[in-house]
Amino acid sequence: MRNSADHSSLLKRSLRILGIVLAWLLLGGMTAWAVAALYFDLSFKRLPMLTPIVYLVVIVAATCWVRTHARKMLVCFAGFLIVLGCWLSLKPSNDRPWRLDNAQTPWAEVEGDRVTIHNFRHCYYRRVDDFTCEWLTKTVLLSQLRGVDLFVDYWGSPWMAHPIVSFQFGDDDYVAASIEARYQVGQSYSAIRSMFRQFTIIYVLASERDLVRLRTNYRSGEDVYLFHSVATPEWSRLLFLQYLQRANLLRDEPRWFNVVTNNCTTNIFAQMEATGHLPAGSSRYSWWILVNGRAPEMLHRGGNFAGNLPFDELKKRAYINPVAVTIEDAPEFSRKIRVNRAGFESRAP
Repeated sequence: MRNSADHSSLLKRSLRILGIVLAWLLLGGMTAWAVAALYFDLSFKRLPMLTPIVYLVVIVAATCWVRTHARKMLVCFAGFLIVLGCWLSLKPSNDRPWRLDNAQTPWAEVEGDRVTIHNFRHCYYRRVDDFTCEWLTKTVLLSQLRGVDLFVDYWGSPWMAHPIVSFQFGDDDYVAASIEARYQVGQSYSAIRSMFRQFTIIYVLASERDLVRLRTNYRSGEDVYLFHSVATPEWSRLLFLQYLQRANLLRDEPRWFNVVTNNCTTNIFAQMEATGHLPAGSSRYSWWILVNGRAPEMLHRGGNFAGNLPFDELKKRAYINPVAVTIEDAPEFSRKIRVNRAGFESRAP
């Protein structure tokens, strides 16, 4: 009987210790997040380490001053909540010193069949960091929208990529849409920073000679693949209008970019879901939306790409860098990167 009681007491003590350890691990993670948020988003530009250091000193001093585990935990949790409240109060803005290629936000007017896109971007590149951007007004007709193509840009890992959706109008006119982090002067992409309130999100509407050629011809170490979807003209129009609606919203109400929750791929699937019809075999919460380098394979598995080929062969024939580097800034760039490309022979004439 006594052995049973001892065993029960030992189990309770073990569970209590385990609970305390787990609680401290959770609070340690919260404290680390608070320190990072203070450093990235709530610091002084000239002294970025000041607020994180002051925060840590206050938390350590307070936890040393109180006696019980519960009070020490409460101190850490209260500090986290204060930082979280300040962090959530930060508001995005379109009025900042943007980089030249992010200087304007696109917006559109839809009048029946006619769509007028303002701040349609076309950049002329001399080097990756030496370019001139034009902000154009482009008019397209919804009745001429034939389908959707997908560019997938890999920059290293086969698990991560950047998708660009391109809408085909008529025989050879395209509106390419790239959902990106919007950078201020002096900023560049950082996966860690993008989890905080460092970048806003922007829907870049531009020519393929801008968005695609930048990645095939000027940036190093990037491989771009082009797939033709089986999307109908009717669904393509719905998706295009969703893109325009979102671009107009962001012009008036900017949003924060987040590499996990509000990025290039999650936005694409949000716009697709808004049409009332997601691609076959997909869900807005599919695991491969986060590791989006696998998205082309999964979309192919659902029968969403033209070109009746196994995926490995289709992807091999979808690789456009060797052709793109030979075309330069020719007006027929879009047509030439599609010549003899698997899946594109099925397009309506």
